[in-house]
Amino acid sequence: MTIIDWLVLGVFFVLLFMVIWWVVSQKKETSADYFLAGRNVGWVAIGASIFASNIGSEHLVGLAGAGAESGMAMAHWEMQGWLILVLGWVFVPFYSRSRVFTMPEFLERRYNSASRNFLSIISLVSYVLTKVAVTVYAGGIVFKEVFGIETWMGIDFFWIGAIGLVLFTGVYTVLGGMRAVLYTSVLQMPVLLLGSIVIVVVGLRELGGWNELMEIAGATTTAHGDSMTSLIRSHRDADFPWTGVLLGSAIIGFWYWCTDQYIVQRVLSGRDQKQARRGSIFGAYLKLLPVFIFLIPGMIAYALHQKGLMELSSSDAAFSALVRNLLPVGVRGIVVGGLIAALMSSLASLFNSSAILFTKDFYEKFRPESSEKHLVKVGRIATIVIVVLGILWIPVMRGIGQVLYAYLQDVQSLLAPGIASVFLMGVFWKRATPAAGFSGLLVGFIFGMIRLGSTVFAEHISPDTTFHAIFIQTNWLHYSIYLFALCILVIIVVSLFTKIGDASKTVGLTYGSASPDQIAETRASWNKWDVVHTIIILSVTIAFYIYFW
Repeated sequence: MTIIDWLVLGVFFVLLFMVIWWVVSQKKETSADYFLAGRNVGWVAIGASIFASNIGSEHLVGLAGAGAESGMAMAHWEMQGWLILVLGWVFVPFYSRSRVFTMPEFLERRYNSASRNFLSIISLVSYVLTKVAVTVYAGGIVFKEVFGIETWMGIDFFWIGAIGLVLFTGVYTVLGGMRAVLYTSVLQMPVLLLGSIVIVVVGLRELGGWNELMEIAGATTTAHGDSMTSLIRSHRDADFPWTGVLLGSAIIGFWYWCTDQYIVQRVLSGRDQKQARRGSIFGAYLKLLPVFIFLIPGMIAYALHQKGLMELSSSDAAFSALVRNLLPVGVRGIVVGGLIAALMSSLASLFNSSAILFTKDFYEKFRPESSEKHLVKVGRIATIVIVVLGILWIPVMRGIGQVLYAYLQDVQSLLAPGIASVFLMGVFWKRATPAAGFSGLLVGFIFGMIRLGSTVFAEHISPDTTFHAIFIQTNWLHYSIYLFALCILVIIVVSLFTKIGDASKTVGLTYGSASPDQIAETRASWNKWDVVHTIIILSVTIAFYIYFW
């Protein structure tokens, strides 16, 4: 980092401070103001926040690392902009009509309070143990690699970078709430995109062009003859068999993009269905980019290493190594600003989502007499607690030797089936009963945790047992598919033998139950241009699959 790089980085932070100062100066008198920005957000801020919240450390470190390690194998998870379209076109009307603050609250409206409480607990625990911890841990790695500083005043720079990131992000999230998350994303998104695009251009120029990258990556094959450039891998591939990837990644993607508080909270803040849907379409456009600005740079780093043009200590260091070794003076400051922007945006979203889950799904439920001002105070305290818990979990994360992004996807693959099945059946099958919704969540969680526990203690389980064959040997994506099917079956069977809920309480929350006024409102919220942009996104996705098939 030269003086010019530091000056460029300084300009970015000055602009960021100005945005934060403006946000904090806005009135936040009610919980809707603090947690959902007053439900008055436009499509640009929604789409930018969806993208910036999604692009976190698992991309800067993990996705680039996956690109360097296995090539296009993880691209399926990134080319899922079409699932954000499902959120905008299919689920936004149901969520908008419900006027809920959280996804667990939606389950209470559709099923019962038991489902709400259970999903709230699952979400909070998973945010702390996976998303917050992974983001903070990877942030430390990024800072250490990019700045090239091992220690500062006798302290490992990993800890300085990680904790500094958490504290700065935590402060503006606590003070500004959802407005801070949304409007800082509008600034952070273009900085992130500019910096990442520069990495791709400079990296390809150094390597010798796109054809050189495809030749080197294409020459590297797996045990089953698949190259790094192949999206579709052999069904015998231990990690990414095509039989698991196509449906397994979609199940995980559906849960993440259409039902997870972390993402859906952005569309809940929209001023109406039109803004929420267009924000989703804009976010889907942006979601087409990560493969090109994060995964392909990882492949570039691998190819440069193969040609002896760059040292690569580990796959997880791929993106940081490119920043440190290839970028010219001044440009490095822009890219580092983009890296920091991505980490802060992702963390801020996690902090705010965790705070709203605790405040609205637990605290307010047991203290319904609480004033709006008091709820905002509780939300701020909850954010601080999440920050502390995330820091405490970092040492555990440092001991995990798997590729970071694959670790996160593996954990998410165990949480996704139960939650996805309950939302899907709840919206599209009016006959699904309250008892069935809770049963689906419970079965999905139990079998997911059995798999997770079995993986951790695999060496102590005999490989000749049926238990080992089912819970350990089964490919992680196939397991996710089987678990999703099991949860669907449980919901159907339990629904047939239990009492259906009060239909008057779920009007507009299930397919076919909307009133004429609700149907008219939804129809008036889109026009032909929304359809045109949707077709463009789907066409780009199909073209990508054809090219890298």
